[in-house]
Order: sequence, then structure tokens, then C-alpha cells
Amino acid sequence: MTSVWDSVRGQDRAIALLRTAAAQPVHAYLFVGPEGCGKEEAARTFAGVLLAHNDDPADRTNDLAQRRAHPDIHLVVREGASIIKDQSEEVVRLASVTPTEGNRKVIIMHEIDLMQPAAIVRLLKTLEEPPSGVFFVLLADQVDDTLATIVSRCFTVHFGALNDNVVLDVLISEGVQSETATVAARSAHGSLTRARLLASDRQLVQRREFFANIPRRIDGTGATVIAIVEQIVAMIDESVEPIHQRHEQEIADLEKTLAVMGVKRGGKKALEDKHKREVRRHRTDELRAGLTEIAGIYRDELTRNGHILHPEAYVAAISRLHEAMRHLALNVNEAILLRNLIWSLPSPAADAALQFVLAEAHE
Repeated sequence: MTSVWDSVRGQDRAIALLRTAAAQPVHAYLFVGPEGCGKEEAARTFAGVLLAHNDDPADRTNDLAQRRAHPDIHLVVREGASIIKDQSEEVVRLASVTPTEGNRKVIIMHEIDLMQPAAIVRLLKTLEEPPSGVFFVLLADQVDDTLATIVSRCFTVHFGALNDNVVLDVLISEGVQSETATVAARSAHGSLTRARLLASDRQLVQRREFFANIPRRIDGTGATVIAIVEQIVAMIDESVEPIHQRHEQEIADLEKTLAVMGVKRGGKKALEDKHKREVRRHRTDELRAGLTEIAGIYRDELTRNGHILHPEAYVAAISRLHEAMRHLALNVNEAILLRNLIWSLPSPAADAALQFVLAEAHE
């Protein structure tokens, strides 16, 4: 690797912009692109270059940035289903602290499209006028009107979904068997993150296949919708079980520690609250990933089938799926949201059958 930028695959246009921007950086950047497209790797790389003033992979600063270990590069991720005001408060505090090693600091915030309105408001002033030497790199899968005030304060860099061949090459270079890598790359809808998961987790593969098959199961009946939703909820419940087991062990370990210390209380409530946030995040992430699979089916159908009778229904379905993903951050009732969503989705099978009937009628 001759440059740290080489670690970001398939995003030549975005990287060209960032190479230029690193020479004379502004205070805030917004990286927009689908999950797993490489914007996370690009953010760490850009942060390292901003601090190191070079793109040499052997440079200590760049190396630490790539390994998420530099003290002046701070990664902010949501703790629960969304980024709440308390996390924005912590970011504001973080921005005010003097850098550890030099005169620059980079704050990378993931999934800002999942920020609550109060969190956005709290961050705006610091984002617009950060302390000298502080740079923000904000990441979002997509932006809508709720982020308008943030977008107006940032230089936006767009990232596209990765080509299947790029994903395949990366998986093979990481030691994944060719056959497995090919299946994972095809099923990942341009997401390297999803491809890596699909290549390593058979249960995850089965869950993704279940979601991807939902459009084909839709038949216009409420009974089918209810059955699908019940299966989704049961599947997510099962995926959470290992997390519950780990949580039980953590609570048991804490209770033993408290007993040794001779105290009855101390941190158990905070640990239980942390566990609830972890479970909520897991469920939300699983459902978002599943809805992304469904959206990918409709998107693929629009791309490959030029004879869809009502393509606007597929476009609307993709929009509703993304809207549902955003609503998951609001702690909505999962079953109700899923029932309303799946009931509204079009059926590619019914569309194909109607095409056949109309074709027969014209013969």
C-alpha cells in the first residue's frame, strides 16, 4: 500500500475530493452514502491525514488512525436506537478539550441520520464554530429535511454503493473462499460490511434470505402479513438470546464483586440501563438490515425489469422502507410498524402474473 487512501476501495471520486480537501480543510464534513460503502474507512483515513499532514501508511499518526487508536481522533457512535441529546452534550465537551498530541483534533460521528432533534439542536453551535483545530466528520446513510441545518454547515462528500466485483475482491483478499465470497458479494447490495457478515455467519445469512424473500411472499392477504411479522419478531427475539445470556453473566459478575467489597448496591442500575440500550440497538440494527434487504429487492427489480407495470409503486415502497428505518429510532412498536409497512408493499409476483395475463389478452 503506497498511500493510506488505498485502504478505501471503489470510491475514487470521493477520495479525489478528500485528497484535495486535506490540503486546506474546512471545519466540518458530511460523508453521505449507503451502509458498508467505505465512508467509515474514508473518515478514519481522512482524520489521520488531517493530523499527520501526509498520506504515508508508515506514519505513526496514520497507522494509529487506521487502528482506531489515536488519542486525538474520537469516534462517536450511538448507544441505543438513536443519538440522544446527552451524547451531543458529550461531543460539545469533547470539542472543548485541548488535543493530546498536537494542535488538531478530529471528531467522527457515525449515523447522524439517527440523531434526535434535541441532539441536533445542541450540536449546531459547536458544529458551526468549533474551537480552533477541531474538525468534524459526520457520517450518514442518507439525509432528509431533519438534517437541513447540519447539511448547511458542512462540506458534503457523496459515496456510492460498491460494485459487486470490488466487494468480491476485498473478501477474497481477506481469505474468504471464492464460492462463499461470490454469494456474499451478490447478496450484499453494495455493502462490504454486510458482505463480511454474510460470509461469516450462517444464521445471519438465513435472516437476510428471509427478509429478501418477503416481497415474493406478499399475496394481498392480512393473514400472510401477520404470519410474516410474527416470524420476523420471533427471529429477532432468537438473535437477541446470546446477548441476554452475556448480560446475565455480567450482572452475576457485578454482584460477586459487590459482595466481595461488602456493599449491596453500586452500579447495577447503570449496568441494567446499559443492557437495555444494547438490546434495543441490536433489535433496531437487525430490523434496519432486514428492511435494507427488502429495499434491495425492489431496487434490483427496477434495474433489471423494464416491463414493470407500475414502477412508481416500487419507488414508493423503497421510500416507505427507508421511512420505517428512521422511525425505528423512535422506539416504536415493532409489530405495528412492520404490519403497516408490509401490508403497503407491492408484490413482484402479482405484477409478473398480471403482465402475463395482459400479454395473453393481446395475443
